[in-house]
Amino acid sequence: MAQEIERKFLITSEAWQAHADAGQRMRQGYLVGAERASIRVRTAADQAWLNIKSATLGVERQEYEYAIPLTDAEEILATLCTPPLIEKTRYAVRWGAHTWEIDVFEGDNAGLVVAEIELASADEPFERPPWVGREVSDDPKYYNVCLVHHPYSQWKRESVEE
Repeated sequence: MAQEIERKFLITSEAWQAHADAGQRMRQGYLVGAERASIRVRTAADQAWLNIKSATLGVERQEYEYAIPLTDAEEILATLCTPPLIEKTRYAVRWGAHTWEIDVFEGDNAGLVVAEIELASADEPFERPPWVGREVSDDPKYYNVCLVHHPYSQWKRESVEE
């Protein structure tokens, strides 16, 4: 079984930008976002993937990902996915022994910036950068599949401080 162990945090400042790579623009859409699993299509540069992820809350979830032709992905995004699409730029930031992924959302989710770290086990220790705020791994509203139906632009603004 494929397993993803990922923790998700809000960002407290733009200090991460000094350590980030050039970033990669991504578009993704959901074919299914159901009680048990989500099925999405994602494009980044000239690559595309079909992803199936369990709807389990928390840091551990089943995840399966398969490369698909970019032209197929673009057609699926345009015709089959629930609007709006998730648009974001993902930046990689090396901190300590790990690489953090910083997602800067655009479109209906503009203003939301989330840091994610993938781990080998749920209890794996990691160095927490000073620009990382409150953990939101257990809050479903920060899951991309939820951002389609409840975009950040419709939320009441909240603090990202711990």
